[in-house]
Amino acid sequence: MNLETFIRDIPNFPKPGILFKDITPLLNSPEAFAHCLEELVSKTPDTIDKVIGIEARGFFFGTAIAQKLSAGFIPVRKKGKLPYTTISENYSLEYGDDALEIHEDAVRKGDRVLIHDDVLATGGTAKAVVNLVERLGGTVVQCNFLIELEFLNGRKQLNSPILSVLKY
Repeated sequence: MNLETFIRDIPNFPKPGILFKDITPLLNSPEAFAHCLEELVSKTPDTIDKVIGIEARGFFFGTAIAQKLSAGFIPVRKKGKLPYTTISENYSLEYGDDALEIHEDAVRKGDRVLIHDDVLATGGTAKAVVNLVERLGGTVVQCNFLIELEFLNGRKQLNSPILSVLKY
């Protein structure tokens, strides 16, 4: 299945000069979603304790991946969105700065963690989540992305194995 036909380009979103890769057509197709999920799960190491989905588009596949792997799911959210005690990590992305948070008890020492997000761009978001996992004592086994924007060199920010279903 050619998953690229389910990705819509939106010019100048969220800011002028950005070409946004919209995955909502893929999410709207049960066949494309299932195919993509199989691609993500089939190339994942066997032993994963937790799957992290990064707000918000990382939640779409992150929860499904966790269910398929019989692993726990952890949402990582923007500052102030989680209800329990959190730790925070600041990061830079291609169009600004922000912070991400995780519950302080979400990852236990020794947990093997898979990080999932929709797009790998400059790598700042994923690197912040890797830092959060490591601060809590977990080990990042792999970082999965639906899309990788290779020209932004985000892969260089990450020391973990990376799986990207689509590359631009």
